[in-house]
Amino acid sequence: MAVVSVRYIVTDLNAAMAFYTTHLGFKVEMHPAPTFAMLSRENLRLLLSVPSELGGGGQSMPDGRRPEPGGWNRFQLLVSDLAAVVETLRRAGVHLRSDLITGVGGNQILLEDPSGNPIELFEPGARP
Repeated sequence: MAVVSVRYIVTDLNAAMAFYTTHLGFKVEMHPAPTFAMLSRENLRLLLSVPSELGGGGQSMPDGRRPEPGGWNRFQLLVSDLAAVVETLRRAGVHLRSDLITGVGGNQILLEDPSGNPIELFEPGARP
């Protein structure tokens, strides 16, 4: 399977790196500048950028708009025991954007990184 890259804009790179490595099992692949880090988990590469005029993914658009964290677009991580993962995250003080959501295909919950970017944790339901 190919590696998929997702870029998230963060306000505090060190806090974001600690969050993703501590709570979600990512590892730091590179941290070459104070405004950028590349993390990975299986086939997902997470590119973290801080808004900056130093170039790269955090720089302003030609019309002056600055990148910012948040929104509703997100990536999804599959988990096998969502209830246990959620309990661990709650004990660690991680901000959960939702309660457990039960859907047709399984269960999910949305949490936020320290900058407010959403992450979906998903546990597939049993197949008929």
